[in-house]
Amino acid sequence: MLQMKLCGDLVLREKCAPVGEITPDILRTLDEMVQMMRDQNGCGLAAPQVNITKRFLVMMNPDTEEVFKMINPKITAKSEKSVVLEEGCLSVLGPDDLPVFANVSRPESVDVEWMNERGEVLAAHMSGLPARIVQHETDHLDGILFIDYLSPVKREMVMRKVRKHKK
Repeated sequence: MLQMKLCGDLVLREKCAPVGEITPDILRTLDEMVQMMRDQNGCGLAAPQVNITKRFLVMMNPDTEEVFKMINPKITAKSEKSVVLEEGCLSVLGPDDLPVFANVSRPESVDVEWMNERGEVLAAHMSGLPARIVQHETDHLDGILFIDYLSPVKREMVMRKVRKHKK
């Protein structure tokens, strides 16, 4: 069974290796990650969050509940216009065992390419929440957390809450 890695775990800071072959193990893990994401009321989950340093993730469009299982996702273009929205992360929990949230500026829309479970290359233009989610989750594959986009003062405020969770 998969276990969620939390802020401070070094696996969350590793750059993930591309998936060379889509194995039954990866397919099973993707299914488990979708279930875990749903169980925790999340809208995305990346492999390093469950201690796997490979480039794959799952995400859900909160508006349509469409689930994407993305293998080797790559953002190929970003809009010049940015938008500030509140973000949280299932790996960044506060003292109440719930995600800590903070405002993050990200491009409003992105173009993304990935492989699905059958090895087919897909591409999509995403805007709004799906664009935010795919950026957040692909950042995880490069060892980047949303708190890295915060000012030092805001990051310290979030980390204070995270440290209280660990006690």
